[in-house]
Amino acid sequence: MFVFFFSSLVARHCLAEDAFSWHGFLSQGISQSIDSDFIHEDDEISFDLTELGINMRYDMNASLAVVGQAVYLNGGNRYERGARIDYLFVDWRLPDMENWTANINLGRFKSPHWLYSATRDVPQTRSTIILPQSIYFDNFRDVALGSDGVLLQLYRSSDEGNLKINWSYGSSPMSSYQTKALLGEFAQGELKQDYAHQFSVFWQPPSLDWQLGASWLDSDFTYHPSANENLFEGGRTVRLYTLSAVYYAENWEFNAELQRNHSRDFGGYSPAFFDENKGEGGYAQIRYMLNSQFTLTLGYDMYVSDRNDRDGEKLEAATGGVIPAYFGYEKTATVGVQWDPRPNWRIQAEHHWVNGAGRLTSIPGPQNTPDTAEYWRMWAVQVMYWF
Repeated sequence: MFVFFFSSLVARHCLAEDAFSWHGFLSQGISQSIDSDFIHEDDEISFDLTELGINMRYDMNASLAVVGQAVYLNGGNRYERGARIDYLFVDWRLPDMENWTANINLGRFKSPHWLYSATRDVPQTRSTIILPQSIYFDNFRDVALGSDGVLLQLYRSSDEGNLKINWSYGSSPMSSYQTKALLGEFAQGELKQDYAHQFSVFWQPPSLDWQLGASWLDSDFTYHPSANENLFEGGRTVRLYTLSAVYYAENWEFNAELQRNHSRDFGGYSPAFFDENKGEGGYAQIRYMLNSQFTLTLGYDMYVSDRNDRDGEKLEAATGGVIPAYFGYEKTATVGVQWDPRPNWRIQAEHHWVNGAGRLTSIPGPQNTPDTAEYWRMWAVQVMYWF
């Protein structure tokens, strides 16, 4: 269906060249996680760092367009391998209202609610190959990227500054990979996201050298077990509250996001299972442009699954030592470099030093505890080309 859709658009391109535009990217890399199976097991050096994508826009008229992107991804254990449609929606620009512009996206839209949520799907638009896991949890990459539903975007530019407001409602299809990422590799039932309701606001002064943002997310999930497994009917509710800040200078930039989450898990492992956590996390990152070709990146990322158990000792005690304390938190220091040798080409390299395993799985449990040491590290090198 998607191939037919794109073929018809290419045919129209011959008749309306100015109305149709398309771009793409190709990237391949090498990576390794040491003392952790975050990327691969057994400390294996892996070429599972492939990102291929093509995106298009067809303007049917001045106010209506169709926008889409198809990708192939291979990130090892970080997310599901294979092809998918990242987004495919109708973009409707509403009539301008004084200083306001408004767009409605209908279909599988891209989420604009966090700093990198709308650009994490394209390698050359990310500051690092592996984004801070406190906010951009790789296991749920496809769920966080967007939803099937409706997105409303409002933008106002004035002498007082620029204001952007986003509201969305929808849900994302859940694959068996994401089901196992949430409940463990033995889960065989169906996980469903009932809804994802989000709101965000961003403001920039007239100088455009900094930006502040805030967002809110409310989402519910339900799990329906198969007839031949030991899991039970269950669900999860999630609330996320995020603040962001960006500062731009001539040769450097600073960005940070802080997030608090409130989750409730019930059922699943047993009919009486109930777990409530109030976690938090965030990162700070500095990028320095040495010249037109080289950029250095330094970052620190932190996450705790329970604000009342920052060292994970309560988690370990509650499970009788089955789940180590370091699965209750994760702290990561990152250093990276970007080199742009030619237009549309980039080579990116980075190293991460990690303490903890709190973002390797969504719900730690006896059936869902990845093989990871308390202190581990990972590195990656990626070559990118875009057109």
